[in-house]
Amino acid sequence: MKRNSLSGLSRALLFLCGGLLVTSIFVPMWAIYLEAPQYPEGLAMTIHATGVKGDVEIINGLNHYIGMKTIHNEDFIEFKILPYLIGFFALFAWVVALTRNKMLLNGLLILFIAFGCLAMYDFWKWEYDYGHNLDPNAAIIVPGMAYQPPLIGFKQLLNFGAYSYPAAGGWLFIACGAILVFAVIREYRTKNSVATGMRFILLLIGLNFSACINMEPETIKLNKDHCEFCKMRISNPHFGAELKTRKGRAYKFDDITCMFGYLDENTEIQSSAFFVHDYLGKNELIAADQAYYLKGGNLTSPMGGNIAAFRSKEAALLVKDQMLANEMTWEELKP
Repeated sequence: MKRNSLSGLSRALLFLCGGLLVTSIFVPMWAIYLEAPQYPEGLAMTIHATGVKGDVEIINGLNHYIGMKTIHNEDFIEFKILPYLIGFFALFAWVVALTRNKMLLNGLLILFIAFGCLAMYDFWKWEYDYGHNLDPNAAIIVPGMAYQPPLIGFKQLLNFGAYSYPAAGGWLFIACGAILVFAVIREYRTKNSVATGMRFILLLIGLNFSACINMEPETIKLNKDHCEFCKMRISNPHFGAELKTRKGRAYKFDDITCMFGYLDENTEIQSSAFFVHDYLGKNELIAADQAYYLKGGNLTSPMGGNIAAFRSKEAALLVKDQMLANEMTWEELKP
């Protein structure tokens, strides 16, 4: 085999990559999901290589009231050229596999990454334009309010919760990017290249997942955010709590017991992470399962739960003697 010739495994992966890209033309690339009390089943809009589908007409009707432009496939040149661009990259992958040329493989990877970055920027720009360029004569005008959906993750827009995440076609693109990175690493590394490439590809996939679903806590805006359970405005920075769903949406509470009460009444919530205020911090949220707890005694929380969380056991023990409170664990507290 020539020094500049690709290995059989890399060629097979490139043929696979081309097939995945062709498949992505026929499945949704991205999904935007809206949920609100008046739409208990939610509204979904899926973005395909050839156009937008789903509850587009209903969403257009709602957008009209707040002054957003309506969405029509013919307004986007991207839907006219995107299938051909994807087809180009699929054909490019197959040509590289047939010619076994390593330099072409490098060029394919660089172009593919550049295309992915440009596509995400174009998507963000489209969202920004629709969310900010509003009709000044709209029926509903909220001063200073913009309606740009999130690029990835969750965002609250008035009474609508908006989710944005890759659909099947998007994940196929991510898989192709990972395949190309692995192929390049494998061809240019030493005998340990396979193991190194596999570790890299797993890291890349993990980073993609973590980027799509942000599980870091959202800061509670004191005197502005309201408790999801009791509806009181959250003003105390010592007893608050927050839960995040598997889709990345944050629910905020002014008392840990409010969070538990909300979960009792909304069993359909798929919680993924819990956070609590550090009693001695300044509106700082810490992971609930790593905190140390005190309950009762002279502790007085907004809704009577009287539970305080601490970043360290030493801090909890110091306050315990002052407040005559009892030590608790997260396992003992949660329902």
